[in-house]
Amino acid sequence: MTDVTKDQVLDKLRGVRGPDMDGNIVDMGLVSDVFISDSKVYFSITVPAERARELDPLRAAAERVVKDIPGVKGAMVALTADKKGTSSSAPVQRPAAAPSRAGHSHDHSSHAGHSHAPAAAAPRTPTASAKAGIPGVGAIIAVASGKGGVGKSTTSVNLALALKANGLRVGILDADIYGPSMPRLLKISGRPQQIEGRMIRPMENYGIKVMSMGFLVDEEVAMIWRGPMIQSALLQMLREVAWGDLDVLVVDMPPGTGDAQLTMAQQVPLAGAVIVSTPQDLALIDARKGLAMFRKVEVPVLGIIENMSYFIAPDTGARYDIFGHGGARKEAERIGVPFLGEVPLTIGIRETSDAGTPVVVSEPDSEMTRVYREIAARVWEQVAAHQGDKARTMPNIVFE
Repeated sequence: MTDVTKDQVLDKLRGVRGPDMDGNIVDMGLVSDVFISDSKVYFSITVPAERARELDPLRAAAERVVKDIPGVKGAMVALTADKKGTSSSAPVQRPAAAPSRAGHSHDHSSHAGHSHAPAAAAPRTPTASAKAGIPGVGAIIAVASGKGGVGKSTTSVNLALALKANGLRVGILDADIYGPSMPRLLKISGRPQQIEGRMIRPMENYGIKVMSMGFLVDEEVAMIWRGPMIQSALLQMLREVAWGDLDVLVVDMPPGTGDAQLTMAQQVPLAGAVIVSTPQDLALIDARKGLAMFRKVEVPVLGIIENMSYFIAPDTGARYDIFGHGGARKEAERIGVPFLGEVPLTIGIRETSDAGTPVVVSEPDSEMTRVYREIAARVWEQVAAHQGDKARTMPNIVFE
């Protein structure tokens, strides 16, 4: 099979008319750099911000012609909202919108309406009712941190598995586009299968459903995407995946407070956010930024987890506060959010994570699993407190 080239893609896109039907999107300079990986094509189209929703059929047309190129396995096309718009002032001749399919939440218009707010303008936070949910998914929880290196992904995985161990139906979305870690942490390889329409079936292991960019792009490939592409990819992984019936979807957020975090906070009806930090002051300073962001966009903060809280020497049993201790608890008390628990730094957690056999499933009767299950129970209590009757009642759990 001949490799697909950028020139082939651009030649096909020259057959797609621009917003005002007086040119093509390539020669008008509306197409971003074209990125090709594993025979999948990724690019964005620049359109005026105020017309993003009405021009989604243009995005669909561009995606369709690229998918028709021999050798192309798939295409991901985003509309980039440009506040300045195009130079033409002629009235738009709107292409006819594709008919929607009843019963599906993944029609094309949802992408333009949610993914692409103007980059230069102050983002408007949709009301809770304006944020489109995911059919079958009861609650969506974001696990976030202010900085990298605090063990957030390991915490996300074990939290998700602990929620399942506590009796819930669980999925996990790896929202770190640049550094996806779920394939390795959950020992999953291969590609998701496309089923009806644009929907794909999530991967699965240890009884939880999983979606990650790591399943779609080779591990060695460097993702060089701007904000609108990240937004589009995240929303497609959320809304065009057949999650089925889940009590909770755990979202492993990338570190920081960038495009991915804002997309999730502003466009997705999050039940709340869990902040992961280590005890030292530097990590707590960054954690405060994440807390402030979620509060600003009116996402409930379910609480703080202090990861790497202390170290127990395996040979002597002596405890060492390598990064200090209790900083996250004090911070939670200071700002008035729940403190969810302390996770010690252990060799076992590191070894099981590297092996793709998280401690909650590989050592279900261990002290570490008990810690994660208690944290999961507290997280779900907070979800229930914020959602009321919408959160399924957690079974009674006795830790011995």
